[in-house]
Amino acid sequence: MRIGELAQACAVSRDTLRFYEQRGLIRAQRSANGYRHYPGDTVQLVMFIRTAQRLGFSLGEIGSNVEQLWQAADPDQAVVALLHDKLALVEQRLDELQQLRGELRERLSLACPLRPSPTLQGVSK
Repeated sequence: MRIGELAQACAVSRDTLRFYEQRGLIRAQRSANGYRHYPGDTVQLVMFIRTAQRLGFSLGEIGSNVEQLWQAADPDQAVVALLHDKLALVEQRLDELQQLRGELRERLSLACPLRPSPTLQGVSK
């Protein structure tokens, strides 16, 4: 399938596909005239990439995991494991953001919000 057909099938732009190819996420065969020809399963791969992006995975994370997912004995279990790991990271980040929100609220109640917090005095970086 040519790049225009793939773009239409996946509802993405040709530039997106070229970018994915530059990043090594998808591969195309080049014909003598330079046209890109993609295998039929590339549609499924692009849809996986788009879904993973919506779930918070970076293209770097996708690139480092996609090959092993495609070759896994049980791809569904491999995806579940990745999602569990991502959920743990999101929950950790949410905890960090909750703490940050608390400190910001505390500082807003101070006369000088940028003065070192009494809870942080004595802590050096």
